[in-house]
Parts: sequence; C-alpha cells; structure tokens
Amino acid sequence: MKRLYPDVTRYDDGFIDVGNGHSLYFEQSGNPDGIPVLFIHGGPGAGLPPNYKSFFDSNKYRIIGYEQRGCGRSTPLADTNNNDTWLNVDDIDTLRSHLAIPEFLLFGGSWGSTLALLYALKYTAHVSGLILRGVFLARQQDREWFLSPHGCAAQLFPEHYRKFTKDIPAPLNANAVCEYYSAVLKSNNDVLKHAALRRWYQWEERLSRLSLPPGVGEAHCHYPMHLVTCLATLECHFLSNKCFIPENYIIDNIDKIAHIPGTIIHGRYDMICKTEAAETLHKAWRQSQLQIVPDAGHSTSEPSIGYALCRATRDMSRFLKEQTQ
Repeated sequence: MKRLYPDVTRYDDGFIDVGNGHSLYFEQSGNPDGIPVLFIHGGPGAGLPPNYKSFFDSNKYRIIGYEQRGCGRSTPLADTNNNDTWLNVDDIDTLRSHLAIPEFLLFGGSWGSTLALLYALKYTAHVSGLILRGVFLARQQDREWFLSPHGCAAQLFPEHYRKFTKDIPAPLNANAVCEYYSAVLKSNNDVLKHAALRRWYQWEERLSRLSLPPGVGEAHCHYPMHLVTCLATLECHFLSNKCFIPENYIIDNIDKIAHIPGTIIHGRYDMICKTEAAETLHKAWRQSQLQIVPDAGHSTSEPSIGYALCRATRDMSRFLKEQTQ
C-alpha cells in the first residue's frame, strides 16, 4: 500500500501519576474493541508526533499514545531527575495496567524501538508483537555512529558536525561530546545553554531525512523551543549515561522474546541509527522480519518509511487475528 491511514480524533485522554513527581500524558483513539497497540515515540525527548495515528487502521486498532517522562505534555518538562531507561520501561507497564490491557502490540521507532525491546524482555507475557522502525540498540557503536567524528554521520556531514562540535576541546570523541553538552546544559549561563540546545537539535534534524525542506537543520530555522529543550536535554542525559543499560544488553537477552513476532523497518540511509543494528537484531531474533527501505533515512515523515509501517500494521493485524481463531 502507498498511502497512510486517515487521521482520527482521540476518544480518551488523561494523565497518569508514575511517581517521583512525574505525570505522563496519554490518549486513545480508533476502535476501543480493536487490537491494543502502544505507540512509543523516539528521542529520548521527542514526544508524540502529530501524524502517529495515520500508521494504523482505526477500525482494527485501539491506538494508544503516550509521552515519556519529561516529554511533550507530560510533566515536569525536560526533567532528568528520576528519569532513566528502566523507569521508562516500568512506566509502560503502569500505563498498561491502568488501561486494563492484558497484552498489547508495541510500535516503537528509534529510541522507541529501544524501549519496546526492553519492555518485551522484562514483561514478555504482556506483549503480543512488535513493530520497530529505525532500530537503536544503545550499544557504544550506536552512540559512536551518531556522535563520534569517526561515525558515519560526521563522515557524511562534516560541515554540520563541525558546527555541532565547534566549542568542544580535543580530543574529540563521543564521550567528549556528551560531557561538553551535559555541562553546558546544566550551567547557569542561559545564552550558552540556549545555543547548545539549538545546535544539538539542528544536528539531529539535519540527519533525520534524505531530503529536507529548505532551511531545516540550519541555524536560521525557527524551532518550537519546548521541543528543542526536551529533545536536546533528554538525548544528552541518556546518551551521557550509556542509556542506563549494560553493553549489548538487548542482543544478549534476545532469546527471551524468540517466540514473539516482530517486524523491523529500517531506512537504508539512516544516519541516526545504524542499518547494521537492524540486521544484527533480525539475525538474532528468530520470529522477526526485516525490511530495509531502499530510498529512505530515519524519519517517519519520509513517504517510503510511512508506507512500509502501514503495511506492517496491516499484516500484523491479520496475523494476530489468525492467532486468536
């Protein structure tokens, strides 16, 4: 199929208290009696994109979206206190329990794919399947790909990487990038902090798609400051802490979900998440299917990625229906 599904209006929304001062926004749309699917957004810090419901047939799916700690409408905004990977994984189960859902399909992209996989590893019995886009395994090599001068992103976009790292002293590496931005974002100098937030966000934007609208990713482009603050602050926080999981944790534990069906969608020219990660995950996960999209990068805004995701949700709904008959 080469179209997205029509957008739909939510029929329910609210907030759930997950403790430690954090309150998460969630919403539901589609068919209340349909297949429950949880949309797990990326970042960390991105929040729900406006078009996320267009990847699902609203007649077949009960579509649940939520915003992670510190993101979007969740409060407090961009807060790194009591905000780590495993707390975010547990939040998914708190939401599942709150909505009285025995098991659901997880749909996660980029950082959302990381959380989806980690949730499936910890709460296996509550997962009916996974659809993952732009796989991020949170290994050192994945962080190097995005932040290191030797990573593919820096090698292909040297002029943008130079702007991103212009104030970082030598020797330049992924850890140095994280240390510099972490220090600046925690400083009391609002001018430096604002400039650093924008540079981090611009770096991510420039890498996100094969073809960008004029001005996107450039210094003069205006971005919503709340989104800039969330994405830059939380990405830096998680990457500085090695995403709070041991090296190669997902692949080392993948046998726990060997029986769960999964579809992996990954753009051939993804500059944020390595295509190798999708291949590695697919080879280790017996029940997975992998589609490498030949004319796309990282973003769901790229038509080929969106169409592939719609086909994946269509096929998964058919598969899950067959399993219950």
